[in-house]
This record gives sequence, C-alpha cells and structure tokens, in this order.
Amino acid sequence: MTTLLFSGGFDLSAQKKEEPINRILFIFDASQSMLGRWQSGRKIDIARKLLYNMLDSLKSMDNLEIGLRVYGHQKGYPPQDCDDTRLEVDFGASNVVTDRIKAKLKLLRARGTTPIAHALEKGAYDFPKNVNSRNIIILITDGIEECDMDPCSVSRLLQKEGIILKPFVIGIGLDETYKKTFDCVGTYYDASKEKDFETVLEVVISHVLNSTTAQVNLLDAFGKPTETNVNLSFYDNFSGLVKYNFIHTMNHMGNPDTMSIDPILKYKVVAHTIPAVESELITLTPGKHTIIPINTPQGDLEVKMASKDDYQFIVREANVSETLNVQETNSKQKYLIGKYDIEVLTLPRFLIEDVEIKQSETTTFTLPSTGTANISLPSKGYGGVYLTKDNKLELIYNLDENKHRLTLHLLPGNYKVIFRAKSAKQYMYTSEKKFKVRSGKSELIKLY
Repeated sequence: MTTLLFSGGFDLSAQKKEEPINRILFIFDASQSMLGRWQSGRKIDIARKLLYNMLDSLKSMDNLEIGLRVYGHQKGYPPQDCDDTRLEVDFGASNVVTDRIKAKLKLLRARGTTPIAHALEKGAYDFPKNVNSRNIIILITDGIEECDMDPCSVSRLLQKEGIILKPFVIGIGLDETYKKTFDCVGTYYDASKEKDFETVLEVVISHVLNSTTAQVNLLDAFGKPTETNVNLSFYDNFSGLVKYNFIHTMNHMGNPDTMSIDPILKYKVVAHTIPAVESELITLTPGKHTIIPINTPQGDLEVKMASKDDYQFIVREANVSETLNVQETNSKQKYLIGKYDIEVLTLPRFLIEDVEIKQSETTTFTLPSTGTANISLPSKGYGGVYLTKDNKLELIYNLDENKHRLTLHLLPGNYKVIFRAKSAKQYMYTSEKKFKVRSGKSELIKLY
C-alpha cells in the first residue's frame, strides 16, 4: 500500500509542467541617428541611462535570463553595412550579466545604419535551444528599416515557427509618420517624451514577467458556469499556433479552475465540445484575472442495444451531411444542445432523425438486438441480401463471389437472398429465397 501511495504521488508530480525560463533579449539601436538630440540630450545617452535603471530592477528577478544584441555600432556610415549587428552579451542569469550589459552599453558609440530585420533574424537564434522557455525580444530604436528588408515578414515567420513570442518595440523620439510601420513587427510603445520612456519600459517588463490568470466559464443553457471536463485549446491569434491545452476543471469550491496564461499574446480559445465552440478574441491584462465565457450547453446521447458486439453510429447535425462524430452503442457522449441525425452502422443501417439533445439530460434510444442469418449457397456465385419492406427491395449486403457460406447479424425484419452461380451463364438460373430474422434467434437459409 505504501509503495502504491508513493508511486502514485510521484506520477502526479511528474505530470506537472516545469515552469518555463523567461529569456529577454534587448536589441539596442546604436545607429548614427541615435546621436540626434531628444529632450534633454542625445537619444543614445537617454536610452542608455533609462535602460540602466530597468536592468537594475531586473537584477534580482528569479527565473530570468537576459542578453544584449546591438546594431549599427561597428561600422561607420557611409558606407552602409547591413550586416552590422552582433550579440554583445550572451544570455545568463539576470543577477550575473546585468553589470556586463551595463558596461557594454557604456562603451557603445552610435555610428552606422539601421538593419532592423537582420538584427531580429539574428537575435531570434541567439536564444539557447531550450523548448521550455519564453523567448522575448525588446527592440529599442529611433528609426525604421534602412536595408531593404522587411521586419514584419521576419517577425511573423519567427513567431509562426515558435522561436520567439511577439516582440516589443519601444520607439524613442520616433517620427509620427514611422510609428505605424512597427505595428506588424510587434507590440509598439511610443516613448514620445523622455519622461514616458521609463514608464513604457515598466509596462513592457510587466507584460513579460507578471503572472496573469484567467478562468474559462463554460456556460450551460441558463448562463451558469456548470459545464466542465472539456479540453480547451488556446491559439495565438497572430501565429495560429496552439500555446496551451488544458482540460477544464472545477476546483474544490465548485468554481472553474484558475489558469496561468502568458499575457503577451492575444488568444482565441476553442472548447472541444461536439461540435467545438470558439471564443471571441481574448486580450489579457498583466497581473489581472480575466474571465472568459464560452457558451457550451450540453446533454448526453446514448443508443442502447443488447448485442455481443457494440456497433458504431454516425452523428450529424440535423440536415447536415458532414459527419460530426462517430460513437459506439451502449456508451454515453456529450453534445451541445440541439438536434442531430443518427445513422447506426448495423445491417441494415438504422436511421434516427431530429434527435433532440437537452441541457443536462440523457437522450436514450433502444434498438432491438440482432438475429443471425446463416446462409448456405450451392456454389460460388453472384448476388446479394435485401431487406423487403412495403413491396420494395433494399440491398444491404453484396455476396462475396468466392464464398458459398456466410453468417450475417441482421436487425429483425423480412429479407430475401438473390443468387446466381458462377457456372450458370443464363439469367433464368437466378434463384431467390425469403427469410425472417428475429432478435436473438438464429436462422439457416439454404438455396438448394
């Protein structure tokens, strides 16, 4: 017993996901334009000073690694060098590398051009190859791309490949006409005044480091959050990638469980009910609790049948040809409330139309059990087994031309087998025989 308890506890703890490492790469603009005046001094001096202050606030942060990439600082302009970017301080724990980054910033001289796209591309691959990490880029710049590359395309590709999260772009004294060009690169913050720059940095860091919680309320037909045990997929609205999968849970108080969600991204949440339901676009506020309501009123469907074998049946939304789900007899499955068509894959197939699923109720249908038809043919040949109803024949089974004995499990009803031997070359040698199938009974049908 003790062994089982300890092994069970180990399994549960093993299932918990490790907390990802937060990694921030600062990409710092040291191009020639940063020598320009801004408020109380040169742009590069003001940006450097305020970034010093932010690094000091990051120094004591746990579970945080930071690094520094710079562009426009190695070659003068002109001539233009669009490869002018370098990782100046590799990633390390914030308390270890903060002083190194500050020392490197102090030595920077603004000299060259502005290869933003190239710096983003190189910067994305500066991150260590660790799957369980949040890779964040913070770009600090006063200008736009000058090297005939597309920062938007680079950012979009890196996000879709899951290499980085959506970057943050902080504009320092950026011309009004240039601001919109960064909307597609990442989340843009305008530090149009010197006093705003520190506030903007604090907002960005808040997005990066603050834990943010959310709960998904799966609402029933009465608007109450009573539905649960549904898989929830959180899709990054920008890249389309799935960022989280959680099975919805009620806590010990009977309320929807609280989940920790990354506030950097915007999400579409899909509740994998049958059929699935998608939320509106969700924007999270760092440090605040967000409630996400999704209408998922459900009831149960069950088709009972006394049989040795369980049969599958197809479920479709009423008057829709597309298959919604495949379920087995003698099992329960939840569906959104509404009307459905059912096709049970027995011989013959059994159709039930306009089945209504109601909130928190089980809709049950009971089918008669099958009977057994043992068919014996005089030889190999051609033909089929037909259901006879209202003077009409419905083909339910084609005979295998290479067999002369078969066993079929059929629903109760009247049938006819029609047969012609392979060796018989004229239609007049076609033979037929009627038979009746009863639930739980076995019939022998001979055609000679």
